[in-house]
Amino acid sequence: MTKYRLYIDEVGSADLNASSQNPNHRYLSLTGLIMDLDYVDKHVAPSIEKLKREYFGSHVDEPVILHRRELVQKKFPFQALKDDLAALCFDGDLLGLLDSIDYTVLTVVIDKFEHQQRYTVWRYDPYHYCLSVVVERFIQWLVRKAAVGDVMAESRGGGEDKRLKKSFAKLYNEGSNYVGKESFAQYLTSKQLKLKTKANNIAGLQMADLIAHPSFKATLARQQNQALPSGFGGLIARILEEKKYDRSPTGKVRGWGQKWLP
Repeated sequence: MTKYRLYIDEVGSADLNASSQNPNHRYLSLTGLIMDLDYVDKHVAPSIEKLKREYFGSHVDEPVILHRRELVQKKFPFQALKDDLAALCFDGDLLGLLDSIDYTVLTVVIDKFEHQQRYTVWRYDPYHYCLSVVVERFIQWLVRKAAVGDVMAESRGGGEDKRLKKSFAKLYNEGSNYVGKESFAQYLTSKQLKLKTKANNIAGLQMADLIAHPSFKATLARQQNQALPSGFGGLIARILEEKKYDRSPTGKVRGWGQKWLP
């Protein structure tokens, strides 16, 4: 039976106290990227390492870790991108990689301000709410594929990691609104959320980091009946919409690869 992994990255804050109508604090987004683990080992990781060696001199002993924010700001170790021609070539190669690699994307966005306005008594923890929706969709995807899988996120250290593990354990033990705990046990090969740091050089987590912000912006734009953002992030979003988001048998993305909460 094929084994898949859901790599998760987040955008925004889970703190309900930080929610407001200010768009910089209003939303929390979780993006999950699904890939076949054998495929990651044989194709994805080597392709990403090749790209990093070519542009940033990455070495197996001191690997460069792709991180969207530092790439955009062209900070060390990505200072080579300050050269316009190098930046243009890298952008093209990265887009080509994100287009050609086989993966499926699930993005969930919660409007924390609307959540507070709608539920004055019941206050579902925003992170757990988003995590439950992402993981239940992963399990439904595994059911359709007759496969199994596990879930991995980036370690943030200390109390943050404890919060993530506690949220996942609660979900595994109790199930979600639409997927019972029996299905969690049947289709997930681990009852624990796997956490890895950036230093572990996990290809799937680096890819999730690269697409999480563009996917959040795309989901927000479509919720507001707007066009996709311009710029490089918009180009990534276009790839996701054209071929990477999970979708219904009739091709519907909303409610499948993209989910808006509450």
